[in-house]
Amino acid sequence: MPKFLLSLIFICMTSLLWSQESQQEKLEERKAQIQKEIRENEKLLQSVKKKEKSAVNVVIVQSTKIKLKEKLISTTEKQTKLLSNDMYINQVQINKLKKELVELKEDYAEMIVKSYKSRSSESRAMFLLSSENFLQAYKRAQYMKQYTSYRKMQGEEIKTKSNKLTDFNQKLNVQKTAKQKLIAENEKERLSLEIEKREQLKLVSVLKKDKNKISVEIKKRQQEYRTIDRQINKLIREAIAAANRKAALEKAKANPSAPVSRAAVSSSKIELTPEAKIVADNFRANRGRLPYPVEKGYVSLGYGNQTHPLFNTITVHNSGVEITTDKGASARAVFGGEVTSVIVLSPVNKAVMVQHGDYFTVYQNLSSVNVSKGDKVSIKQSLGKVRTNGETGKTIIKFLILQNTTYNNPEGWLSPR
Repeated sequence: MPKFLLSLIFICMTSLLWSQESQQEKLEERKAQIQKEIRENEKLLQSVKKKEKSAVNVVIVQSTKIKLKEKLISTTEKQTKLLSNDMYINQVQINKLKKELVELKEDYAEMIVKSYKSRSSESRAMFLLSSENFLQAYKRAQYMKQYTSYRKMQGEEIKTKSNKLTDFNQKLNVQKTAKQKLIAENEKERLSLEIEKREQLKLVSVLKKDKNKISVEIKKRQQEYRTIDRQINKLIREAIAAANRKAALEKAKANPSAPVSRAAVSSSKIELTPEAKIVADNFRANRGRLPYPVEKGYVSLGYGNQTHPLFNTITVHNSGVEITTDKGASARAVFGGEVTSVIVLSPVNKAVMVQHGDYFTVYQNLSSVNVSKGDKVSIKQSLGKVRTNGETGKTIIKFLILQNTTYNNPEGWLSPR
């Protein structure tokens, strides 16, 4: 095979190897994050088991843990597959280096034999003196010099490739050990997952006896959520109308001769000023990169309609995401904006609404608030403390994102963890 083709294959394989190493690093980071979430969830589960009067929340927390373990197993399987690909590429490179070394050593050995046969200074002198003219003698002298240099270069190349071969063999051995470790970890997690699922099935079978009672509780809670959503919608519409009135007033001041519009002020869509448009565009540009509304935590209940973890026939709706965090955690703004409302939902449940152009972020289930209406807030600025439920021991923030009055799935906006 032509040398340039071999070099091209080597370059392609090296690039692929670097790409896979980068993917492996990302998977390792993701795996570490999932393991951290599992540890946090385990602490929460133990706390809930001690404090919870009903087993329903125990099952819900356990369901989250099971999903996290399934994600961990999936991530480890991806790591194992990537590692297998890396090992295959390394083995190909090892085979290529071995073949090249054999050819180099054979060529080098042949050169050594020829050098040995013409080793005497008399032979070299005769080779020069037998030249027909000075130019030929000069060329022969140059040839002898190049031949010696080439022999030295081949010796160095053999040494370099031998070192490379040693490095690749060592790397392959490390990868084999890492692969065995990953397989063992995965097997351990699978066994742990089976235990978790069996434990959950036992709890579910007990709870299903009280299905009617639990269904009533779930419906009651859903009704409370809908009442809160209506309250938030009302406040958002008021904020939109206020922003539109303010924009109309500023427009009238800037152009007093223009006829005054008698049209009703919209409460469903903000008419963006140039400044507000910049804020909205910046917010939109950060989709998928916004920080979590708490420093630590994981999504324990997703967005939208979803089947209840206990009863397949019951559907629960969530207008945002619920993020379980540590006790005493602070809620923080995910982007710079203006506080448009501080809402008292109940004596122990407060919420903060922040406007970002025609986008709104809402932070619910706060025990205390340290901002006021009209305050300008910056990214990651503390808005208040997240409430810890006295009965369950859980600390959960409910986080919403809306564009005007349209709800968005916050998970699509937050940066991956």
